[in-house]
Amino acid sequence: MIEAMQHAPTLDQPPAPETGPAARTRAEREALKLEKRLCRQVGQAIADFNMIEAGDRVMVCLSGGKDSYGLLDVLMKLQARAPVPFELVAVNLDQKQPGFPAEVLPGYLQSLGIEHHIETQDTYSIVKAKIPEGKTTCSLCSRLRRGILYSVARRLKCNKIALGHHRDDLLQTFFLNMFFGGKLKGMPPKLTSDNGEFIVIRPLAYVDERDLVAWAEHRAFPIIPCNLCGSQENLQRKQIGDMLRDWQKRFPGRIENMTTALQNVVPSHLMDGTLHDFRNLKATGVFDPDGDKAFDEESFAEPVGRPFAGVPLVGS
Repeated sequence: MIEAMQHAPTLDQPPAPETGPAARTRAEREALKLEKRLCRQVGQAIADFNMIEAGDRVMVCLSGGKDSYGLLDVLMKLQARAPVPFELVAVNLDQKQPGFPAEVLPGYLQSLGIEHHIETQDTYSIVKAKIPEGKTTCSLCSRLRRGILYSVARRLKCNKIALGHHRDDLLQTFFLNMFFGGKLKGMPPKLTSDNGEFIVIRPLAYVDERDLVAWAEHRAFPIIPCNLCGSQENLQRKQIGDMLRDWQKRFPGRIENMTTALQNVVPSHLMDGTLHDFRNLKATGVFDPDGDKAFDEESFAEPVGRPFAGVPLVGS
């Protein structure tokens, strides 16, 4: 009996993780489901916003983080089954951060057999010289990166630039602009570059960040941390991200509702006179189903179904 008690689990000891063939089969099944979900959501975003067309040459910006690795991985999978031909070129900007493992990305990209280019520009020294210690570096760093990447896209004859921003990034940007910028403005899934020369796309627009974390772990991507923005713990974006995660934890489904809301804008029920002519609004005497129910109490029904569900894979 004493021997049995010595080997029995106690309340302070969590059960050992499952091992063996059954556990491996479950893990493989979950990984397959995750892969299908990622491909479905990226494929839907590409179709919804016409992000990639026949003959496009797409520069995929690879930072060494989980999001851009996931973006490249899924785009390569979709490229293999897409009904139209397009090219992918993986590009990394080596900003000469101290300790940056310059050999990691070239080795990884060579192993994939994908066309790639490493651009070396010492933007790190410029940012550190111009931004006081403790201040946010993101704005200047982004401007420098953007100009360099446009130049690289021109040299490589790419007409599209793919970035790894996901659904959570889009929502965080919306709330950042609302809370701190006084604008209802988000991060669009597709836009023209500042100089009008390229189309910038965000194929991960429908993808949950948690899925990218899980996929990065499953694929064992060689993650490279950023010493510029990654170390700034008090950024407003981090505060907004924490707020959204707390909402989702307490009220599951809120993130999905907010994402759907970004695609269901009703200008007549906001306050922007440039989008809706409030000044010259007249009574028409005609019933309008979208008219304001001025004397009704507000009530909000849950959206029917989950957004982005049941959409076929690109080329399937």
